[in-house]
Amino acid sequence: MQQDYQTSGPPDLAQLQATMRTIELACSSIQMHANPSEAEAAIYSLCRSPRPYQACQYILENSQLANARFQAAGAIRDAAIREWAFLTIDDKRGLIGFCLQYVMQHAASTEGYVQAKVASVAAQLLKRGWLDFPVADKETIFLQVKHAVTGSHGVDVQFAGIIFLESLVSEFAPSTSTAMGLPKEFHEQCQASLEMDYLKNLYCWAQDAAANVTDRIIGSVSAVPEGKVCSAALRLMLQILNWDFRYNRGTGDVNRRGNDAFGVKYDSSSLRKIECNLVQPGSSWRDVLITSGHVGWLLKLYAALRQKFLCEGYWLDCPLAVSARKLIVQFCSLTGTIFPPDNGHVQGQHLFQLLCGVIEWIDPPDAVAKAIENGKSESELLDGCRALLSVATVTSPIIFDQLIKSIRPYGTLHLLYTLMAEVIKNLMANFTEEETWSWVARDILLDTWTTLLMPLDSTSRDSFLPSEGINAAANLFALIVESELKVASASAFNEENETDYFQASIVAMDERLSAYALIARAAIDITVPLLSKIFSERFAKLHQVRGVSDPTETLEELYSLLLITGHVLADEGQGETPLVPMAIQTQIMNLVEPENHPVVVLSGSIINFSEQSLDADMRSSFFSPRLMEAVIWFLARWTSTYLLTPQEVKGSNSTSDISKEALQESEKSKKIMLRVFGEYDKGKYILDVIVRVATTVLVSYPFEKDLQELNCSQLLHGLAKQKSISQHLLTLDSWRNLANAFASERILLSLNPIHQRSLAQTLALSASSMINSEEANLFIRNLTNHMTTYLLQLSGRNDLKNVAQQPDIIMLVSCLFERLRGVASASEPRTQKAIYEMGCSVLNPILIFLDIYRHESVVVYLLLKFVVDWIEGQIIYLEAHETAAVIEFCMRLLQIYSSHNIGKISISASSSLQSEADTEKYKDLRALLQLLANLCSKDMIDFSSDPIEAHGTNISQVVYMGLHIVTPLITQELLKYPKLCHDYFALLSHLLEVYPETVMQLNNEAFTHIVGSLDFGLHHQDSEVVDLCLRALKALSCYHYKEIGAGKVGLGSYAASYVDPAGNSQEGILSRFLRSLLHILLFEDYSSDLVSLAADTLLSLILCEQSLFQRLGSELIEKQENPAFRSRLADALHNLTSANNLSSTLDRNNYQKFRKNLHNFLIEVRGFLRLI
Repeated sequence: MQQDYQTSGPPDLAQLQATMRTIELACSSIQMHANPSEAEAAIYSLCRSPRPYQACQYILENSQLANARFQAAGAIRDAAIREWAFLTIDDKRGLIGFCLQYVMQHAASTEGYVQAKVASVAAQLLKRGWLDFPVADKETIFLQVKHAVTGSHGVDVQFAGIIFLESLVSEFAPSTSTAMGLPKEFHEQCQASLEMDYLKNLYCWAQDAAANVTDRIIGSVSAVPEGKVCSAALRLMLQILNWDFRYNRGTGDVNRRGNDAFGVKYDSSSLRKIECNLVQPGSSWRDVLITSGHVGWLLKLYAALRQKFLCEGYWLDCPLAVSARKLIVQFCSLTGTIFPPDNGHVQGQHLFQLLCGVIEWIDPPDAVAKAIENGKSESELLDGCRALLSVATVTSPIIFDQLIKSIRPYGTLHLLYTLMAEVIKNLMANFTEEETWSWVARDILLDTWTTLLMPLDSTSRDSFLPSEGINAAANLFALIVESELKVASASAFNEENETDYFQASIVAMDERLSAYALIARAAIDITVPLLSKIFSERFAKLHQVRGVSDPTETLEELYSLLLITGHVLADEGQGETPLVPMAIQTQIMNLVEPENHPVVVLSGSIINFSEQSLDADMRSSFFSPRLMEAVIWFLARWTSTYLLTPQEVKGSNSTSDISKEALQESEKSKKIMLRVFGEYDKGKYILDVIVRVATTVLVSYPFEKDLQELNCSQLLHGLAKQKSISQHLLTLDSWRNLANAFASERILLSLNPIHQRSLAQTLALSASSMINSEEANLFIRNLTNHMTTYLLQLSGRNDLKNVAQQPDIIMLVSCLFERLRGVASASEPRTQKAIYEMGCSVLNPILIFLDIYRHESVVVYLLLKFVVDWIEGQIIYLEAHETAAVIEFCMRLLQIYSSHNIGKISISASSSLQSEADTEKYKDLRALLQLLANLCSKDMIDFSSDPIEAHGTNISQVVYMGLHIVTPLITQELLKYPKLCHDYFALLSHLLEVYPETVMQLNNEAFTHIVGSLDFGLHHQDSEVVDLCLRALKALSCYHYKEIGAGKVGLGSYAASYVDPAGNSQEGILSRFLRSLLHILLFEDYSSDLVSLAADTLLSLILCEQSLFQRLGSELIEKQENPAFRSRLADALHNLTSANNLSSTLDRNNYQKFRKNLHNFLIEVRGFLRLI
């Protein structure tokens, strides 16, 4: 259904009524699910029709159907934003005025969603014209709104005015603004203007509105309309405090975050689940928020309402109570230069005042928890917890603890402990329930502890944490351990798996366990001995129940203890070398005997427990795959921090707060501890135990995927990767036995192929730690000779075609190449020679297997990936003759693969992509692209003694030849796979940027395919792909322009127009893409991040094809029927190529000038060009 709703002339009542009936019918049809497509078309037609304002206003004023009025408001918004460029100033003011007047006149309407929609439209239109309207126009609008908000026209209008301001603030905030098709700078300018000139006044209006109705609310015996106004005003104040203040901070605010006495934790949020937004409005807000007594008024308001209505159970969750509490919590996050530089006195008074009000919500914790269990709402308690989190975010632990000492006989840390203790007790009593209030409270309070303790984890505890806090942390951790053990014990026989809490993986629990570790480290001298005691008791209990009763409960408790202990003793080392936690270095002192060090005692207990798994009977009785996961995880985490560690590396430099004597004692304690695990004490023995445990896991649990992932990828790989450990590995019989078993025995072939690859990589990596390169290479040869010999013999068999198809042979070939791939990926300079020889020995078998297994997609992909990984590790080291041989092999491989697969996947047969076999081709092609990319790296990094050109090898020609072989296999359907698409365009972009001159050597078919690919990529949805294509086009056009300027041919015939075989005239590549890029920039949707690169590309294309650009510009101007638009477009095109003294050079300065020109050009013309 298409109708013309344009009503720019005098209103036609009959047409307006017909339009209204059409929209009402469409809305009713959608509600009744009758002809929804036709109904949606009618509404869409209204939204897209030119100037539908009279029809929409008529619907809003006369329709009895709320949904029709809602759609009419949306149509006003869509049309006005679209047509804004050619609306008169009176039209713009009139539309905003109409929406505001409608909101005020219908303030008493019960259809709140229509009111909110119209208010939102008014806010969006006001923002759209914000930079255009003179100040007087804005003041007029705000004066009207102010009269409404202050209650001059009654309660309903007052509420409507506040709703409009909520929409306005939301629209101007970057995180909640509506897309308008305008650049980011427009939104930033609007944000800055509102923040600096109006936001504070809006807050004051809301504050006055709430204050003026509170007496009426408190004095009433039942709900009154003023309650709705007060709730909305508080909500608006909260919204404004949530504003991302950037500009209105006063002098010096940028360089001063706040009082030195208060610490804002900018780095602790990574371990937190609950967001806590800091409020930093700056010193200009001090009179409104601090010195005015506003906080005291808010607390008194809530206290009065709480006392009056608390007997009514619903009140705590009513909008007014919720809004007031949220605002109080937000005030707890107030920080920065809004407080005077008085060493934190005013801020301390501010937080004390807030906590005096909040403490009534949460203290005493046992009474509050009991009331909740008896039916009271938990919302007040949870908001109290959030308030503590906010206070913790803006204070140091000492100041946090002191805040309530004048009103309580204990500090805030003790209150935090007792509150969390009550929450944990509730969790223990109701651990089978999901997402109870205690779950939420626990997460918030854990975040509070994390926020307080995170800075202490890298410095001295005693400098920041009072003794009461240390005791609170110790007691809390003991309760946490008790709770976790109770949950673990209860989960032992839980067959129904009621909650994912019991079966949570190590990764899923990591966030919570990390918070537990921070609490434990705050009192590490107490908590580590506690863990030792509990672990020893459970270990002893395990022996006691052996053969007598079911040990499952104890095993689950040990599982939980291993996870907790691993987090307490060591940090995650992913990506960097983990240090001994600062708490362990500085808080465990005054020790003489190494064996008495708490960390040594605890670690020794766990290692002894792990060693028990070597006994077959113990392993079958106690060590389930689940328990072994925890054992292996702990050993992997622990070894990277403590085992065979150079003592000078494992310290921390963050000891500036420790006295000289304490620092010396700390170093002494650390050395005692690390000496026990060092090379000259128990280090090698422990390493041997760990290797034997890992080997036992490989043999005894071959089909446990998660366990083997931990064992191969974390524990064993970590041992080989850490130089201080790997240099001792090859001195151990256990490690050499593992290598021999892996190389020559079939026992480990039952492992998952991925884990075999990981294990091969680990074993090869360990050889790099050998000082003697000949010994290292010998180790690699011994590791791989059995495998390469078997593959050579198999590939040379006369009956290979028959034998190769046997399932066990296919499996064996796959496993062996996975292993060789692992060795190849571990290539290091010291072992490069042996790994190169290993690869060379199987090059011919690879070609044979590629032909034999052409229908086995898994094997083909594995062969390709081996070649990719091997060449990636070898190519930069190869001499010229070696490089030539490798390249010859790659060309043969590409030709064989292409001959087997050309035509198997095409656009016409795209439905076959649904099958797994065809989908595998995408992986193959991606591997081939990676292979070509690895060959390219030889031109960038080359350690050979002779240039490869000395042997007649040209990398660019080889890669282009390879691309010519591969590209016919890559269709547009296959480019829908994101990874393949990215790799393809990354390689293409690299080739065209680095070797643009080689394009001239491509034949027409290959060149046409590349041009088609660039055209496809330029219109791709992935902005990264578009970026790569723009870079490629920029490289080509720059090359051509500079070559032509030097009197050369540049791209030659490829840049010139031509006549195709059908007799049609075709543009050259540069002309084609100039036209395409202009169309994209002017008429299509794209990411604003691409404009700068598009400008660089467009400039080089324009310089190459100046006559075409002039012609395209003239065609655009001639299409404009509106004289004003024609003139604007002509001026904009002229400024695009002449403003800012733009020249005809391709240098950095000129690119920057053209970027500015294009930015201004798009702002000026894109809006009306897309509309027309």
